[in-house]
Formats: sequence, structure tokens, C-alpha cells
Amino acid sequence: MSAKAPCIAITPGEPAGIGPELITALQGAFEPARLVIVADPALLAERGVKAQPFNPHHAAQSGQLEVLPVDLRAAATPGVLNPANAEYVLETLRIAAHGCLDGLFDAMVTGPIHKGVINDAGQPFSGHTEFLAELTHASTPVMMLVADTLRVALVTTHLPLRDVAQAITPTALEQVIRVLHADLQTRFGISQPRILVAGLNPHAGESGHMGDEEIQVIHPVLARLRDSGMQLTGPLPADTLFTPKLLAQADAVLAMYHDQGLPVLKYAGFGHAVNITLGLPIIRTSVDHGTALDLAGQGQADSSSLCAAVEQAIQLCAASG
Repeated sequence: MSAKAPCIAITPGEPAGIGPELITALQGAFEPARLVIVADPALLAERGVKAQPFNPHHAAQSGQLEVLPVDLRAAATPGVLNPANAEYVLETLRIAAHGCLDGLFDAMVTGPIHKGVINDAGQPFSGHTEFLAELTHASTPVMMLVADTLRVALVTTHLPLRDVAQAITPTALEQVIRVLHADLQTRFGISQPRILVAGLNPHAGESGHMGDEEIQVIHPVLARLRDSGMQLTGPLPADTLFTPKLLAQADAVLAMYHDQGLPVLKYAGFGHAVNITLGLPIIRTSVDHGTALDLAGQGQADSSSLCAAVEQAIQLCAASG
């Protein structure tokens, strides 16, 4: 596909949520890019989405959405979860990801899913990040959210808090930093990324009085990677890391766990933030919100994050050539 006119696969996510109806906002908004919705055409039509059948060899009329059909497993009622459709959701992700791997698509954009209903259907599922990493054989996927100029990546993602410290090993931390550093260079065009690294414990451990992970794990890894030429600052106390003076000196922040970094980012940019999975052999962006079952089918959902995710995917395609 041409870098000037990328072909983007879009999975609307949970069919009972707001994802399908958000697609209406994409109509004619991102020309000349081709936007291919991987979903059930009847579901899209019910939610007011107009799309033409996808033909990989012939683009639809300029600005027209296209649809690659995947059948629902059961009827979808707005706001009502149905475990029978869990496999439908996973199948849309498989088709989009394999299409990216095979060169059919240049990137994929994912709508909101409901992890609980997928697990209720007997499918172990911790999130898009982990699922796509397994699907694409990526050893170290890294979740990063972006809101305007703020970029926040995570060492650990969807783990219970009690398991976080054990998961932050020297090997795991180094692998995440290397992926973050490399993707900031290759996908964002930052030749010498400057990364702020949070500590794990309050006050970054207070010299070992509030935990020794900073001394035993984080400090040694950062020192070793600095010696290789990386610009890494930290470990810093998370409660003072997100200040304008420090952020002005950085291209990205690395938080140790999900709710250490993402509340700040979502406060700064909820509704237009974008979730990007680094470390994959494909480009994947996503919305920053959930399924909003209480709003589904009412036409009141805000499409800003989905539009931002599509725009970010197009930019990443252009940067990757």
C-alpha cells in the first residue's frame, strides 16, 4: 500500500458497546486513506454506518468506508453483553492482525472491548496488548498512551497490584526500555529519545526505607543502559514526575504499572488520547476508553478518541514509509 494512502483495518470491538456507532464519525474524514471496518455489515447498518464491501484490489469511492464481513455469533442488543459474541470479537482482531502481517493492511485500529464477557465465554483474555503480542509472536509488547505531547509507556500492564513488584525483573525492565527507545526512534522519528523513568515505591523508595526495588532492580538497569548511550532519567518519584518542568525535558515517561501512569495521562487527555502497542511487527492504535454500555445505541458517544487513533495510525504509517 502507498504511504500516502494507507489501508487501515478497524475493529469496532464489543458489539453491545459504543464501538460500532462511533464508526459513523469516520465517514469521509480521512481521505485518501482507505478505512476498512472488520465487522458484521448488518450490525454496522443497524448503528447507522454506511460501508461498501471491501475489495483489496479496488478501493471504494474516495472517502467511502469499506467493510470486511465477519458474522456475529448472536444478535447484538445495545448495552446488553452476550458471551456468545466473544468469539466474534476475537475473530475480528485475528483477521485485522493477520491482514497487517500479510500486507493487506498497513495498520489496525481497535475499538473498545469488554474483557469480562470474553473471559465469561471461557476465553482467557487480559487485553488487546497481550492478545496481539501472542498473535504476532512479539516477545515484549509495550503499552503506550499518547495525549498531545505526553507519552506514557508501562513496564507492566494488566496485573493485580500485588503481582507488580515481582514482575519487574531486571530482564523485563531492560526489554521494555529497549522496545520503547527503539520505537520512539523508528516510529516517531526521535533520534535520541529522552525518557523519564518512575520508581515503583512512594518517593522512589526513599533510599530503601520504603522498598528496595529501586536499588536492587531499577537503578542498575538504568545505569547499564545509560552506559550504552540512552538518555534515561530516574528512577523518579511518581508523584512529582508529572510536572511541567520535568515533562518539558522528556519525549516519554515510563511508569512501572498501569495505574501509576495512566490516570495522569487520562486526566490530561481523556477522550482524545490514543493507545499504541509498541514492540509489535505491525502498527496498532486504539481508543483510550471502554465500551460505555450505558450509552450504546443512543448516538451520544464521543468519537474523538477513535478519530485520534485513526489519525495516529496514518501518521505512524507515513513515518514507517
